[in-house]
Amino acid sequence: MAEILRHDKTARQLRLLSDALDSGRLGPVRRLVNTLSPAEIGNLLESLPPAKRSVVWGLVDPEDDGEVLVHVGEEVREGLIADMDPDELLAAVEDLDIDDLADLAEDLPDTVVDEVLKSMDRENRERLEQVLSYEEDTAGRLMNPDVVTVRTDTTVDVVLRYLRLRGELPEHTDHLYVVSKRHQYLGRIALQALLTHDSNTSVNELMDGEQPAIDVHETSDEVARQFSNHDWISAPVVDDNNILLGRITIDDVVDIIRNQAEHQVLSAAGLDEEEDLFSPVRRAFRRRMLWLTINLATAFLASSVVGQFQGTIAHLVSLAVLMPIVAGMGGNAGTQVLALMVRGLALGQIGSSNVMTLVWKEVRIAIINGIGIGILLALVVLLWFRDPMLALVIAMALTINFTAAALGGVFVPVMVKRMGFDPALAGGVILTTITDVMGFLSFLGLATIFLLHN
Repeated sequence: MAEILRHDKTARQLRLLSDALDSGRLGPVRRLVNTLSPAEIGNLLESLPPAKRSVVWGLVDPEDDGEVLVHVGEEVREGLIADMDPDELLAAVEDLDIDDLADLAEDLPDTVVDEVLKSMDRENRERLEQVLSYEEDTAGRLMNPDVVTVRTDTTVDVVLRYLRLRGELPEHTDHLYVVSKRHQYLGRIALQALLTHDSNTSVNELMDGEQPAIDVHETSDEVARQFSNHDWISAPVVDDNNILLGRITIDDVVDIIRNQAEHQVLSAAGLDEEEDLFSPVRRAFRRRMLWLTINLATAFLASSVVGQFQGTIAHLVSLAVLMPIVAGMGGNAGTQVLALMVRGLALGQIGSSNVMTLVWKEVRIAIINGIGIGILLALVVLLWFRDPMLALVIAMALTINFTAAALGGVFVPVMVKRMGFDPALAGGVILTTITDVMGFLSFLGLATIFLLHN
């Protein structure tokens, strides 16, 4: 319900913006835009065609420009940055957190990056360079090096005086991290504990040493999984020597989860989650052509199977009417299994220890569904064509294709992932090809054996 309301709100804001832009009244547009959060502004910008997007972007409060750039897709961001001069860009990004600045660095002109680095003090410059040294989609790239640390030999009173001296805390700070003299991570201490215990209490007494730290090379998917499993708001990041490097906060993890969901939905259609909804026709054409060409090749493969049974189809025209049902139902059954497998792989729930158990489970489900749906389909075919043997053939073919779909639905994403490819992207095409080929082959092959040779 909350998601529906959020989408309705976005649609309403978009309608109001479009009406105001069409009327040429920019005052209401400016007021509306600047009542929104940077994330909401980014969502609206992505919803506007380029001409209107450029106008609205010019009305955004300059103080929000940097945060908005963080919250839009890569392709939209490139367009927005292209509309800004170097001074505007420098003003927009110089006050961003290190992790957000690292996200934008690759999209910024080199001259702007150089100016940002020059404007930083030595400590922050080294922090940014450190974050940029890690690969994308790793904990090192996600982390913010701005952390508050304390030592075990201090007291609550000392820590509180230190915090008052700092004057402010990094956003989403729910714990301080306890480190050794060598800056090795030992544990954490909750702000709540500091505020509710006697001032003479030692940090060592209040420290929680149970929370594990995240390895700096851990993948973003694994980071999101750990946050979900432990309900963390923030988590420390350490290197191979357990040296505390920074922390990851829940706002970054929400972005990971959202991107994962978008990736799974769009990858199944061969699309990129960073693609602009209003990207130029030529660019969209180039991106989609490759995927459509691959699909065309697989369609020819399935058609070649049908071509081997031209004589059978010529004798029994009813086969041409019914064979898409067998292939289509197999594809639907396989898609169900594939969706479960892709999710399980993404969550780390599937490995070599349980794949065969999944295979046995899915094959049994496929056989039961194949027999049940096959009987129903056979009755329809019997009433339609008055041919008991044809009804038996299609029921058998459906069961065979359901079984092939189950096997493909389990093994295809596992093998694709082991080969280093994205199972959400490649799995659907391969599985559809399997169910089409097996559907046509089983139905037409059985028809040739039982209907023509008898």
